[in-house]
Amino acid sequence: MSTSGGHAETWTVGRLLAWTQEFFRQRGLESPRLCAEILLAHVLKTERLRLYTTFDQEPPAEAREAFRELVRRAAGGAPIAYLVGTKEFFSLPFEVGPDVLIPRPETEILVERTITLFKGAADAAPLILDLCTGSGCIAIALARHLPGARILASDISEGAIVIARRNAERHGVSGRIEFRVGDLLDPWRPDAAARGPLDVIVCNPPCVAAGDPAVEPSVRNYEPHLAIYAGADGLDVIRRVLGEAPAWLRSGGHLLMEVGYNQAAAVRRLVSDKLWTGATSYRDGGGHERVLHVRAAPVASQAYVA
Repeated sequence: MSTSGGHAETWTVGRLLAWTQEFFRQRGLESPRLCAEILLAHVLKTERLRLYTTFDQEPPAEAREAFRELVRRAAGGAPIAYLVGTKEFFSLPFEVGPDVLIPRPETEILVERTITLFKGAADAAPLILDLCTGSGCIAIALARHLPGARILASDISEGAIVIARRNAERHGVSGRIEFRVGDLLDPWRPDAAARGPLDVIVCNPPCVAAGDPAVEPSVRNYEPHLAIYAGADGLDVIRRVLGEAPAWLRSGGHLLMEVGYNQAAAVRRLVSDKLWTGATSYRDGGGHERVLHVRAAPVASQAYVA
């Protein structure tokens, strides 16, 4: 975004987008045009599609300077979502920051399948627990689409819960979601007996092996490691959830858990026939088994008060 040739150049919206798109393409950013539009719309405080109604206009100098700085940081690997502070998930905008994992489209499968469990049941009032809630995107999307549901959500990161609560307020569901800070099921133990068994547990756990070289630099360098890595094989948290969750569910209660793109076979081997029944998986747009769905066996679901 520099000038040359001894004369001033007019940096219109259209020209800024075209230049930045090519700049991002050369640096290997995914969806370079979309990234350019998101950043420019952010600094201009407008909707992305409205950029095309001002295509021939030149933004103010201060906006161009702010845009230039964001472009520089994005080219250096900073996630676009962190730069603008929001990410869309399930057609809803969510505040994000370094304390939370950026919501991914694959996780929408988990929400869709959970909603489907109660489709057509107008009086459905399931008790749902969202483990590793992060930004709260799963719990909040479920609250918006299952108006009768009671939802609990927890995360080991206090910073994540702060953001999740703000997101719940933003979307008008803060009165229907109870947030707690703690490690997996631990924060819910004190009043488990009074609450009774859960109908559904949903979870997008950390599931990447420590030191995995396949992790993209933007993820490795910017997103919270607490929400990404889970031991030498990436399955430490998944093992715990599969081992502990049945005692918290009613007989036949559901666990829907996201797994890594290449983990389905390994996770299936961890599913105990004594604790779970009806193992099913759902594939993402790339054909990977992305969400595991199991149901609590009758014997396993009797100890939820423990």
